[in-house]
Amino acid sequence: MAKNIAEQIVEMLENANVKRIYAVTGDSLNHLNIAVKKSSIEWIHVRHEEVGAYAAAAEAELDGFAVCAGSCGPGHVHLINGVYEAHKSHVPMLVIASTIPSDEMGMDYFQETNTIKLFDDCSHYNQMITRPEQVQRTLQTAIQHAISKKGVAVIGLPGDVSELDAEEGPTSAQIFRTHPVIRPSDEELEQLATLVNESKKVTLYCGIGAGEANAEVVELSKFLKAPVGYSFRGKMAIQPNNPNEVGLTGLLGFPSAYHAMHEADLVILLGTDFPYQKFMPVKNKIVQIDESPERLGRRAKLELGLAGDVKETIKALLPLLQEKTDAHFLNEQLAFYEKVKETQFAYVKDFGKENAIQPEYVAHTLDRLAKKDAIFTVDTGMCCVWGARFITGTGERKMLGSFNHGSMANAMPMAIGASLAHPDREVIAMCGDGGISMLLGDMATIFQYKLPVKLIVFNNRTLGMVKLEMEVGGMPDNETDMINPDFAMVAQAMGYPGKNVHKPEEVEDAIKECLAYNGPYLLNIFTNPNALALPPKIDFDQVVGMTKSMAQLMLGGKMEEVLETVKSNYKHIKGLL
Repeated sequence: MAKNIAEQIVEMLENANVKRIYAVTGDSLNHLNIAVKKSSIEWIHVRHEEVGAYAAAAEAELDGFAVCAGSCGPGHVHLINGVYEAHKSHVPMLVIASTIPSDEMGMDYFQETNTIKLFDDCSHYNQMITRPEQVQRTLQTAIQHAISKKGVAVIGLPGDVSELDAEEGPTSAQIFRTHPVIRPSDEELEQLATLVNESKKVTLYCGIGAGEANAEVVELSKFLKAPVGYSFRGKMAIQPNNPNEVGLTGLLGFPSAYHAMHEADLVILLGTDFPYQKFMPVKNKIVQIDESPERLGRRAKLELGLAGDVKETIKALLPLLQEKTDAHFLNEQLAFYEKVKETQFAYVKDFGKENAIQPEYVAHTLDRLAKKDAIFTVDTGMCCVWGARFITGTGERKMLGSFNHGSMANAMPMAIGASLAHPDREVIAMCGDGGISMLLGDMATIFQYKLPVKLIVFNNRTLGMVKLEMEVGGMPDNETDMINPDFAMVAQAMGYPGKNVHKPEEVEDAIKECLAYNGPYLLNIFTNPNALALPPKIDFDQVVGMTKSMAQLMLGGKMEEVLETVKSNYKHIKGLL
């Protein structure tokens, strides 16, 4: 019996080593669903397509490729947030956007959306299949785009087309995963070596693009006596076994990395597209090395911009360099970093009080008790701060988040994808109460697939980062408070244990119990709503803004909130003096 187009697509996905498709079935997706049922691929029935797209994005980041699907208009629109996440994070993902019957297109039919327009801004490839002879070539090209360009590819698939008889195409059905060696030319390397050799104080700043080059970065930093800073996405790869690391910079980072970059004669940006210009130095020389040359120079004024793989570039550069012997600059930055860590540890030693547990203490305890190869997912907002500052890279751990798109509610969905792809590893989702509330329904997906995901809810009863943004902008926070359900009871209703933690002295035992449990588990930890996360560089305008907002709160009769904010963050103030 001849196979239909849906079966042809699934067969090609099997050959591309696809293990699962995240989707909500129905309507135009039904033929694909049945084809998957007869294959080795698993259909993951999420409750919301956005969750499916986030889960696929997590799997793609961990394993190199993943697939999600959505049917007709609402399913497409629900996918879009997670699709943007994957595309902006440069992870290879295929989206199957099944749609209305082909003869109804352009007729304002029920659930009609224009998939080309809808996905055009968040994909490298975006085409509609309308004829059997297109299928093999279009799907192969889509996957090739996703893998090679590191982003999203979309195929539109009308429901009536998916049931037509398949036709073999004359072009390749194979997927080519190439590994070219890319580095600057010899002449460019000589230019770079001259710059480095002439500079007395060099700082390296690494992003996710340097993630496969930990050993080379460490070797280069030792050779140049250079401190090493890193972005949030680069942390898990660059921090381990790195004696010269000085932490993160940026909104979530430490003063030490900011200081090391601004005090250097030469800053070398390695595989980073760090977006916050205000944290970039402007008076010293900057070199950027990135495998995507279109990114060169868009974040900082460069002395030199080079295209190349970080690992291969460093290996080719090292023989051209003169080893530096003066370690004074490096030692200064490392000493400053030690002081910064001491200040950070002051928050860990201050456990907080009942219903106002310090989130820094929670994150530090979680870091200490989690396995050395744990996969962490972090919600956008304050959970990102605690993850960035207190979860330690071991060389085996991974941390996933919405670092480029910056969307709420990503931690729990990403944990689903991570746990399905790596069932043998500990998966910990650091969720905000705002984040987990937004996509609460897919807690049921965790139970349905018996995923041993650990949900740690940092329940501060507020949109914490938004509150901080308003206050540093000189505004009293408004409508940021959260009236939450009992998340522990929600977990129990979903079918797995949930526990509320109100007191600091309960935290460690609760986390131990949670991590040791053989299955999903939710901890609802009542953290301090007034804990702030101040950036490493405080502008005078931010100080004025915070002062104004506190004054407005006082005038509005919220003196208790002002006092709690000051008491909770006196260490930040002390650290800035």
